[in-house]
Amino acid sequence: MRNLTPFLTRIPIKGDFEKAREEVWAFPLVAVITSLLPTLILYFKLPRGNLLGVLALYFTIGLLHLDGLADWADGIMVKGDREGKIKAMKDVNTGIAGIFAVVVVLLVQVYSLEGAPFYSMYLGELNSKYAMLLALATKKPLGRGLGAYFMEGMNRKNMVIGTALYVLLMIPVLALYPKAIVSLLGLAIGAYTIHISLKNFGGLNGDCIGAVAEITRAGTLLIIGTF
Repeated sequence: MRNLTPFLTRIPIKGDFEKAREEVWAFPLVAVITSLLPTLILYFKLPRGNLLGVLALYFTIGLLHLDGLADWADGIMVKGDREGKIKAMKDVNTGIAGIFAVVVVLLVQVYSLEGAPFYSMYLGELNSKYAMLLALATKKPLGRGLGAYFMEGMNRKNMVIGTALYVLLMIPVLALYPKAIVSLLGLAIGAYTIHISLKNFGGLNGDCIGAVAEITRAGTLLIIGTF
């Protein structure tokens, strides 16, 4: 986990990037770290806690996944064949679809946290990180970038450990707050995002995995805020 944390967060600790892919099982554990500040803000009911919580999240994780979401949306919205979609996703310039997707995801998260339970961001991040693990488990890399790099470290053992951690980290919240069970629907949103990515691009790269992370979290928060 020590090597994976610097890649998934802005926390200034040293890690060996070459060993990070060996720790993909720890994705759910990283969610505990990334959700800590937002959870404290929501727990103490600070003024404008919904906005501060989202800002605290991105202060912790950075904007890498949001950037991936923007590129992913540009590719998804392009009409034409698979090659054209991939080209649009890899274009260094962000199109209107990418900007729209980022704005919507940010607004959904801020809106959903208004009056939401303090544990909402914890569950959102837990689902987000586990959905990333599911994306890696497809073992369908697109190109030779970060997505392919982490998929190479994915195996049955890492998936089993990661799933066990996800369940163990979910159980305390569900035991104390049974209605939080609706958050599991957020994983369905993540799974559908993976499906859409494979259908449009034929594989997953870092941008797709970043989009999966962002959409899963936003979807989870929306579900919790609604129910």
